[in-house]
Amino acid sequence: MRIASLLGMMIAVCWIGVAAGVELSSPNGQVEIVLVVRDFAGAKACPVYSVSYRGRTVVAESKLGLDLEDGHLGHGVEETVLSKGSHDSEWKPVYGERSMVRDRYNELEIQLQETEAPRRILILKFRAYDEGIAFCYTIPKQPGMKRVTVAKEGTEFRFPGDHTAWAVYSAQGKYEEVPLSKIKRGCERPLTIQAADDIYLAVAEAARVDYARMKLAPLSGRAHCLVSDLSSPVEAELPLTTPWRVIMVAESPGQLLENNDIILNVNEPCAIGDTSWIKPGKVIREVTLTTTGGKACVDFAVEHNLQYVEFDAGWYGHEYDDKSDATTVTVDPKRSKGPLDLHEVIRYAKERGIGIIVYVNRRALEKQLDEILPLYRDWGIKGVKYGFVNVGSQHWTSWLHEAIRKAADHQLMVDVHDEYRPTGYSRTYPNFMTQEGIAGDETSPPNSLTLTILFTRMLAGAADNTICYYNERVDRNATHAYQLAKAVCFYSPWQFLFWYDRPSASPKRLGGAGGSETGIGHEPEIEFFDHCPTVWDETKVLEGCIGEYAVIARRRGSDWFVGFMNSGRPRTFNIPLAFLDAGQDYVAHIYSDDPAIATRTHVRIDRFTVDRDTVLTMSASVQGGQAVRIVPARIDDRFPEYR
Repeated sequence: MRIASLLGMMIAVCWIGVAAGVELSSPNGQVEIVLVVRDFAGAKACPVYSVSYRGRTVVAESKLGLDLEDGHLGHGVEETVLSKGSHDSEWKPVYGERSMVRDRYNELEIQLQETEAPRRILILKFRAYDEGIAFCYTIPKQPGMKRVTVAKEGTEFRFPGDHTAWAVYSAQGKYEEVPLSKIKRGCERPLTIQAADDIYLAVAEAARVDYARMKLAPLSGRAHCLVSDLSSPVEAELPLTTPWRVIMVAESPGQLLENNDIILNVNEPCAIGDTSWIKPGKVIREVTLTTTGGKACVDFAVEHNLQYVEFDAGWYGHEYDDKSDATTVTVDPKRSKGPLDLHEVIRYAKERGIGIIVYVNRRALEKQLDEILPLYRDWGIKGVKYGFVNVGSQHWTSWLHEAIRKAADHQLMVDVHDEYRPTGYSRTYPNFMTQEGIAGDETSPPNSLTLTILFTRMLAGAADNTICYYNERVDRNATHAYQLAKAVCFYSPWQFLFWYDRPSASPKRLGGAGGSETGIGHEPEIEFFDHCPTVWDETKVLEGCIGEYAVIARRRGSDWFVGFMNSGRPRTFNIPLAFLDAGQDYVAHIYSDDPAIATRTHVRIDRFTVDRDTVLTMSASVQGGQAVRIVPARIDDRFPEYR
């Protein structure tokens, strides 16, 4: 709920004139932007900005502007301050990593007008948050300009040193730890950068709805400097406002992750009036494409507090065959011998309070979207996973977000795969539950990669990590306690669990490809998944180092969950539980790796009473982890058999 609106134009604004320019400070005064219009880097009278954090320059003087089809816009200009103000409000998301989000910033809007004919106008809007800065361009409607083509964007990010960065060139690619000078064209965002031992940055974009994706490229002729790199030209009627360019800044990578609401804050508020049908939850994928398998998954979901069963590729035919018809239930014989009576599974699931999600490949989506969405709602389906969507260009960006809006019209939730990375649209359309854009468990990532993704890709928002549990890749790459911790550390309102696994009552998957032929077992630690939520009231990153380790605590109601993921060498952390309520005893349920435990997963469970004065010792092997559930205690909860 908003509790404050835009404050008065002259109230509590950290804005002052500076020599040949203006300065804007964040509410706490630690982040500062300076904008000047001057000759710079061969350009006459152009806008140049810089950013400092706690008095240290983090972005050196960098040029701004747009290249239109008929020439550059932003050079040879004079500036006029149009407005300045402060904003401080709170809003309640439909779901999220915290139950209330504060949106507090100081803002400055500047008009740039060419000094020579045709005297075109460009408007810059800057926001200074305690968590970083955000800015965007607007080309207003003006005489002689009703429509434009933005050929490319000249937003520069010049850094004062050759800092370490974690670069990747496809959404599901392998990250490289490199100096900024080694970054190549097509670098993904968010780009996390270490500027000093106590300064971490991230360059991101937000509120991209019908504009081309921004990636990053080296700035020609300048070391350790980057420039925006659009994936296509942008054509639009005026006025045109670009997505926000965001530079997050914090003391640590963990603080960057805690501050990722800056991406949501620059997006528009929720556009859906009634959101009661939007339900986060845990999901099991049905891997056999059979009626028996579907009902077995429903029964498993009921028993283990999951909310959804998903039918993936193959239920309506070969997903890559343009002749496949997503209005029919026609099982791909290469994936399953069937039979699959999907309508019977939907009926069976509905009776038991479980929702059904179906996958549809982009080939069918592009042909049949307007037909299948109302049809699926009539069938009783709760959500659709959009598969292998096209991304990047303005056309496909617009198409996808329209497809999400259309799904909302039919009260259908959406999960987007594969290369799409979020920019905060789930605030505006919260039926957009999650997305991939991540090298999740399907790709068998080493722990070092997963722990890099956590402090890079996850800054942008939720990710469908396709958590595996019984699959053999867990034993190759990590441990099972580490897998339990992922459900806490990796935020996704739809959390897929047991990605390659099937309940024991389910038939064998055809060919057994990628699956666990022994099926899901009854190991006692599965109770952690049973209890673990997918959305949260509070999030704290207690420890974190990119590629090495993370300890994250999240609260839902009165219960806390802690995940510890590790890589590289054995580690032990002493974690104070000072975040617990004073005067309250709790029971801690601790799930640790222990080779001596005589189960195939080797997870030990310990339970004991803790309070806010307790310091919890958390240890993990080279590729291990630990998961903890902490719940308020009652008199009868103090015994080990408590569940």
